[in-house]
Amino acid sequence: MTAPTPRRAVLAVALAAAAAAVTVPGGRAAAAAGQPGGPAQSGGAGAAGTGPAGSGAAGGAAADAGAGAGAAARATVDNRFWFSGGHWQAGTHRGTTVLAGARPGLRITTPAGRTEYTDPHTGRKSTWEYAVWTSPVHRSSVPGTEVISSWNAATPAGTWIQVDLRPTYGDGTVGPWYVMGRWASGEADIRRTSVDGQTDGRSTVWTDTLAVDAPARTAGLRIAAWQLRLTLHRRPGAADGPTVWLAGAVTSDVPDRFTVTASTPSGQAHELKVPRYSQEVHAGRYPEYDNGGEAWCSPTSSQMVIEYWGRKPAAKDLEWVDRGYSDPQVCQAARATYDNAYRGCGNWPFNAAYAATYEGLAGVVTRLRSLTDLEALVRSGIPVITSQSFRAEELTGAGYGTAGHLMTVVGFTAAGDIVANDPNARDNSAVRRVYKRREWENVWLRTKRYNTAGKVASGSGGVCYLYAPARPAIAQIVALKAVGVL
Repeated sequence: MTAPTPRRAVLAVALAAAAAAVTVPGGRAAAAAGQPGGPAQSGGAGAAGTGPAGSGAAGGAAADAGAGAGAAARATVDNRFWFSGGHWQAGTHRGTTVLAGARPGLRITTPAGRTEYTDPHTGRKSTWEYAVWTSPVHRSSVPGTEVISSWNAATPAGTWIQVDLRPTYGDGTVGPWYVMGRWASGEADIRRTSVDGQTDGRSTVWTDTLAVDAPARTAGLRIAAWQLRLTLHRRPGAADGPTVWLAGAVTSDVPDRFTVTASTPSGQAHELKVPRYSQEVHAGRYPEYDNGGEAWCSPTSSQMVIEYWGRKPAAKDLEWVDRGYSDPQVCQAARATYDNAYRGCGNWPFNAAYAATYEGLAGVVTRLRSLTDLEALVRSGIPVITSQSFRAEELTGAGYGTAGHLMTVVGFTAAGDIVANDPNARDNSAVRRVYKRREWENVWLRTKRYNTAGKVASGSGGVCYLYAPARPAIAQIVALKAVGVL
């Protein structure tokens, strides 16, 4: 059905560059209800901006247009991603080099050393060559309560990457390097994993989100800046290694709100032809991956959008799936996004990274400031995977309640209501839904809600995944810049 635990969300967008072409940037998190970051959700917005001088930043901050009545509009989200040749050159290299071409990337040239890694999920100890790239310090235009990283990489057999992030707080104190993910597209070398619960007593990693501890009670403590570190691993003596196409993060500070101000619909109906897949068709299948298909809202949504862009897994990648199962590519998506520590398929950066394993696609996690921004993306041809939580009576026509659920917005009616491919459906034919604009807008953009027990829980605050071609069309570039992810 839906995600088994409440998660805090942030979303995924895409960024990738080609010679003279701009591409797409954007991440996700989780925390139990009441925790800062985790399986429920959180949200915000982005507007075009620039990063540090000379860095060629592709992110920026955006004003919050969805705050509750009486709240002052302010910037709530800052995106920063590295993806061009100039971006990679701006960092510090220890054994890495920049792969030139239409889509510049980061590669190992001469390993900086060797290290041993014992996989906590298999107990296997292996030796690896490694090289390290460290980004410039990014000072966020929005001092935030949460930071979520995203990355796009190719990891052939015998390779993997680790993504670390180090925060600097508003008082100038520098935090530790936090592991934001150990990732490979396959499972033969290491098991893909987050590292939950890392903390310095001021902030904590909750699956895929670094969150300030109790921000309302810590005298306004915020993450003012951050730095990213990528460690590329390969088998000793190997000639090849991983390639990283994109890496970065979204910082957000969305105000607490139970309701948001209603937006004005454009009055123009528009609907994208996105494939429809039901997660419920897969109920009971492969329970080793997040208890089976009833919890696969995230990878099912990811697969819909991947196929919208004309990509599919190769036949050899599906050979492991029972031939009697329909839509085997959804099973593959679940396996390829599974987080062995979280024990689920809803790790947001892992979903974005999976999408970007398909040639020419990029993916990131971010937040949007309003339904108007989302509508602009859809009109440009970009479907948006959104994260929301609600009680059954709060979203007419859903027929279920959820502590955290992903669906894909594919269009709008002339009245402004939301057309969504909702994977929580009995079968593929029932995936398309039309939800009332005001109800849907509120359950997606709010940060606080009351659960079925009447207790305060988290809301997504506008989290979404954005997947798009690494070289988007002009109209898509305009829309992505307008919402702050380019």
